[in-house]
Amino acid sequence: MSQISISHLSFNYESNYENIFDDVSFTIDSNWKLGFIGRNGRGKTTFLKLLMGLYDYAGVIAASVVFEYFPFAIQDPSQLTQTIVDAIYDDYPLWELHRELSLLNLDPELLERPFETLSRGEQTKVLLAILFLKPNQF
Repeated sequence: MSQISISHLSFNYESNYENIFDDVSFTIDSNWKLGFIGRNGRGKTTFLKLLMGLYDYAGVIAASVVFEYFPFAIQDPSQLTQTIVDAIYDDYPLWELHRELSLLNLDPELLERPFETLSRGEQTKVLLAILFLKPNQF
């Protein structure tokens, strides 16, 4: 079991007087699949950027996993979906990708369609399948 430990995290933007996070501490099991939800402007994206090391902060963020921002950027959506998948992550057995797609109620045949022809929901599910394929990612 790998954990992400947040200890006494404090952060504010230079333009803000008040902290967005003020002495926050908690631990997350990185084996969990979590959703980070909240109202607009409450710090969700800021927190994820702190995990990725994009901002300076006070406190400690300790983890043995790689943080990755979702959704992944798609350079050329006119490419086949399989090509898009391989451009983002190509170290997987094909059966695992098919399993993840099936668990997300997608037909693996959509891999042979241009990514841009998929519905927004299908595109999101394909990107989630890629995320679930990657080991030791959070």
